Amino acid sequence: MSGRREPVPFAFLAETDRFRSNVAPPPRERASVGQMAGRWLLGLTIIAALVGSLVLGMPALSLDHPATQTQQSQASENR
Repeated sequence: MSGRREPVPFAFLAETDRFRSNVAPPPRERASVGQMAGRWLLGLTIIAALVGSLVLGMPALSLDHPATQTQQSQASENR
């Protein structure tokens, strides 16, 4: 292999910056009423599940538990 390199014309690189395609992508299809309603229903279901888990989980996460009273047996009271 020889160490000689041929010059590469870079004019084609400059032309690519100006290139614009004349082919446009097809327009997006609009979602039907049923699809929109399904998306809303799914979103509301997820939100309701998150709110429900918070409502049910908040008592378990609270730090102010009522003080448990120590119960003594009747046998220890009669001594």
